[in-house]
Amino acid sequence: MGFFDKFFSPKKKEDLDKGIEKTKKGIFSKITKAVAGRSTVDEDFLDELEEILIASDVGVDTTIKIIERLEERVRRDKYINSSELNAILKDVIIGLLAENNTTEQEDFSIPAEQRPFVLLVVGVNGVGKTTTIGKLAHQYRERGLSVVLGAADTFRAAAVDQLKIWADRCGAHFYSKGMHTDPAAVAYETVDYAIKNNLDIAIIDTAGRLHNKINLMKELSKIRNSIHKRLPGAPHEVLLVLDATTGQNAFEQCEKFSEATDVTALALTKLDGTAKGGVVIGISDQFKIPIKYIGVGEGIEQLQIFNKKAFVDALFENV
Repeated sequence: MGFFDKFFSPKKKEDLDKGIEKTKKGIFSKITKAVAGRSTVDEDFLDELEEILIASDVGVDTTIKIIERLEERVRRDKYINSSELNAILKDVIIGLLAENNTTEQEDFSIPAEQRPFVLLVVGVNGVGKTTTIGKLAHQYRERGLSVVLGAADTFRAAAVDQLKIWADRCGAHFYSKGMHTDPAAVAYETVDYAIKNNLDIAIIDTAGRLHNKINLMKELSKIRNSIHKRLPGAPHEVLLVLDATTGQNAFEQCEKFSEATDVTALALTKLDGTAKGGVVIGISDQFKIPIKYIGVGEGIEQLQIFNKKAFVDALFENV
């Protein structure tokens, strides 16, 4: 039984295919064309492959790594035709992703032994952070789990209002202390609310301002310490939301937030809006942080669990 048969409905596979269509047509079709008819991996081909990968925002370091591994595989395994070379390239990219995405989460689930499961969500304004929180809450609620959304982004009225709309939309609890209150206090009290109401999950939003690194570190550290004070061991996950359409800016954001807090997982949004989906490969490789979710459309069901093989297979399929 294949991956799609086991975990994906036809609708989800269709969403994935459409969500990465721009990247597939803009970049990976070029790779397939470059591979076509090749009987040797020569310098011209490697130069062309390097140019294509860098243009897709895979990143220079990751591109070099892919090319070196491709050369090593070709020397070791040889190949007869372009389809075999294509397969080797797919395997190299999947292998690279596997180094940092060592476990495959099959569904929107949380550890059975941890209640409440506390998820702290970070990222700059405009990346789709609050929307991702709402979509996550929807997925959890669809599975019968109880959820509270905590509005710890107290600097933007729109953030609080938007989170409340999502909570109402998916039937989640909502906790807020209003505008211009202490985010760490909101985080503490959200976890307290989840404990006292015997809820399964607490998802806490945070401010998305890219202030200087020192202030970012202080603010996120204060929020984390506050959560841990109420529930030792929490937060159980720190999810950084990145906008795939921003390309190299996503790398910069990942670097800053990784320095400011212990990011444990990534969500890449808006893949359907870019031809530079190679950022998924580059960020996973450069920051050694697993990608947990990808956004492949605006629909509430179009936040998907990231699966490295399904992602790469879809990129190379029928191009």
